[in-house]
Amino acid sequence: MRQSRKIDHINNALSRPDQADAGFKDIHVLHRSIPEVNWDEIDTSCEFLGKKLTAPLMINAMTGGHPRLEEINKNLAWAAMETGIAIALGSQRAALEDESVIDTFKVVRKENPSGVVIANLNAGCSVDEAKKAVEMVEADAIQLHVNVPQELAMAEGDRNFRGITENISVLVQSLDVPVIVKEVGFGMSMETVHQIYQTGARIIDISGRGGTNFITIEMDRCPGCTGGLSSDISDWGIPSAVSIVEAVETSLPVKIVASGGLRTSYDISKSLALGASLTGISRPFLEILIEKGREELADHIKNLISGLKKIMMMCGAASIEQLQQVPVVITGETARWLEVRGIDVSKYAHQGCKNRG
Repeated sequence: MRQSRKIDHINNALSRPDQADAGFKDIHVLHRSIPEVNWDEIDTSCEFLGKKLTAPLMINAMTGGHPRLEEINKNLAWAAMETGIAIALGSQRAALEDESVIDTFKVVRKENPSGVVIANLNAGCSVDEAKKAVEMVEADAIQLHVNVPQELAMAEGDRNFRGITENISVLVQSLDVPVIVKEVGFGMSMETVHQIYQTGARIIDISGRGGTNFITIEMDRCPGCTGGLSSDISDWGIPSAVSIVEAVETSLPVKIVASGGLRTSYDISKSLALGASLTGISRPFLEILIEKGREELADHIKNLISGLKKIMMMCGAASIEQLQQVPVVITGETARWLEVRGIDVSKYAHQGCKNRG
């Protein structure tokens, strides 16, 4: 069942358009007419999990756990190595239940021996399971994913989520690698970020609404057996742009990973300017890999990084740290949402101004 579901998820994800808008159309990074920056001085690199990346970008959690998916993970890992970005695995639960598919995950570290590789399991996993997942790929960290809407949309999905917060806390205390708590496309609120912070986790992937929609994917996979969820709830969740700001507004010492509907260099730059430390992209990378091959995927990632550098030039930022201080104007539905939530969006339009002349 779990292995066949992996294939269904890939096929259904690629056949469906993105879900509701992620909110990035409402985010505007301020142009600087005289940037006083030399192109050769602009540095898109960053440090993540103790290793240097060419840009704050990762191939986010997608797949594995079926023999047919080993080649996909191998090529994704090669592209990550070739471009110097991070890569996160899909859930390794299938490999814990069936050793015959372990190689579909282990191939990632084999192909990318020195890069940032992130393991992945559900946040309800045991300490022993998490340790095995980390050891399986010699991971630099582990994503613990939370996916309540997806589980509710699956006839065979979990229904009991009591104790998840405490379990994350136990995992944080018991593991030798950092824990990243990750949504799967439904976003996070300020309240959720506070809740996660109390567990001891210090890296949070908000994975907002706007990209792959796992409610509709599960509806496609098993029509009529979605546990009572109807199509009118397919836009459930918090848009990615909103989620980034809500996480930033907690003022907690956490690293924010922005994912969910990011597609372009501009989306990446907007996320970073809002306060994210890293960005993640999944489906677009998978589409390019399957349709055009791994060399085209590597070229696409390099173009994203080059595009980020050009945007940094246009707003006068020579480093990622400077980009995170560029003024950002928030408008439209995103501004209205945040204002109703008690957030003053005008301060983002003036951030960093005292240091910019």
